[in-house]
Amino acid sequence: MSIVLLVLALFFILPDLYISLVLLRGAAWWAHVMVWLPAIVTIVLLASIRFFGVSSVKMDVIVGLLLCIALPQLLFVFISLIGRLTSFAWSPASSAGNWAGIAVGAIVSIAMLYGLLFGWKQLTVKNIELTFDNLPTEFEGYRIAQLSDLHVGTYGSNTAFLEKVVRRVDEEHPDLVVFTGDIINTSPEEMVPFENTLSRLSAEDGVMSVTGNHDYCLYGFGERPSNPREGAKKVVEAERHMGWQVLLNEHRLVTRDGVQIAVIGVENTGKPPFPEIGNLQGAMEGLPDGIFSILLSHDPSHWRMEVLPKTDIPLMLSGHTHAAQLKIGSWSPSRWFYKEWGGLYQEDGQSLFISEGTGGSIPFRLGATPEIIIITLRRSK
Repeated sequence: MSIVLLVLALFFILPDLYISLVLLRGAAWWAHVMVWLPAIVTIVLLASIRFFGVSSVKMDVIVGLLLCIALPQLLFVFISLIGRLTSFAWSPASSAGNWAGIAVGAIVSIAMLYGLLFGWKQLTVKNIELTFDNLPTEFEGYRIAQLSDLHVGTYGSNTAFLEKVVRRVDEEHPDLVVFTGDIINTSPEEMVPFENTLSRLSAEDGVMSVTGNHDYCLYGFGERPSNPREGAKKVVEAERHMGWQVLLNEHRLVTRDGVQIAVIGVENTGKPPFPEIGNLQGAMEGLPDGIFSILLSHDPSHWRMEVLPKTDIPLMLSGHTHAAQLKIGSWSPSRWFYKEWGGLYQEDGQSLFISEGTGGSIPFRLGATPEIIIITLRRSK
């Protein structure tokens, strides 16, 4: 963790060095102070985290300075350096690079400020219809509300956003609510202010959930559990206390007019460094052959790792990627890390839907707005 803190500090310091030594040479002392002040504040906060522990306020300030100050400064330095190097061939390029860097930095800073102040609170409801050949007629029009990646620690103790989430889900009158993992950031205690609110989520067939990588309490600055399942025990207990059915490598049957479909839930299964402790075959044990099934699995990597090659499960619901909480049009940095990262994917008659997340691990979203997904199941005609 000390290495992470050092990298964050350097992310602030190096651009400031360039600006002070190259661009502010001979400038008044206060100009240098203004440039270095965000880095000084950040270093003090990082030291405070290292010695006195983390808090949501400290992290919010660091994230704000990182996105609104350090990132624009870094972009400015990059464009300025290009201009200085190009000036050997064309002398005005140095000045043009500086001005272009200032313009780009300012635009990015304003965009990031919007994402910090407003973007992560702009809740949207997305309706999709999915059609299947083998969906029982009794489940034609069955509606599922999918929530994912709430990361309640990001909200501190402010319940306003999650109150809105619960209200909007209730307005949709779904048959089933599913949660596809990552209810916390680092600690089960984060859930305490929100248990009453989230316990009001309801549907005819209840609320079913699975665990995500954060739910095993493997992150943060404190002592980490040696056994991921031990880390998740309090999280699972809290969800069950809220009335949720937590599926730990198991399934539930949903009945309409005597006909059943299965909802299968596995513990986190994905690519390293994330924990891989799910047991899909165990979760499916005892299911009747040919039953229509919906799989809840937090990490979408699981679809290509096991679901596609080894099962005929028609629909898998995931989260995890958050679309990097940054999306420009249909592009997101998530595509650098995941083949499937957001929305609907279909292959060989099987479907994967990835929620871009209802919450977020940091209080920031730009383009990738928080979402409630309403999935309506249809039978092919």
